[in-house]
Amino acid sequence: MLSNGQVLVAGGYGTGAVLYLNTAELYNPSTGVWTITGNMSYTRYYHTASVLSNGQVLVAGGYGSGGGLYLNSAELYNPSTGVWIITGNMSYTRYLHTASVLSNG
Repeated sequence: MLSNGQVLVAGGYGTGAVLYLNTAELYNPSTGVWTITGNMSYTRYYHTASVLSNGQVLVAGGYGSGGGLYLNSAELYNPSTGVWIITGNMSYTRYLHTASVLSNG
């Protein structure tokens, strides 16, 4: 959950013509309303999403489009602007992994 009480849903696997998603939406539990926000730079599913101590969301790894594209890329989402930026790559590709925010940030 973001600091503003909303929930970010990003990426995933769709149906029909668009299988791999880079889209993102915000859910407001108080109103039950979904709002479209900025798109990630990469399509990805089986990734992790972690809310950092500064309020940004780190999305890392996963599986992307292109038929077998395992990802080592990571992106940061800024809830204040709705914009994603690419950040440093992990050393290894990962999908179906875990991520934990540590107490030291």
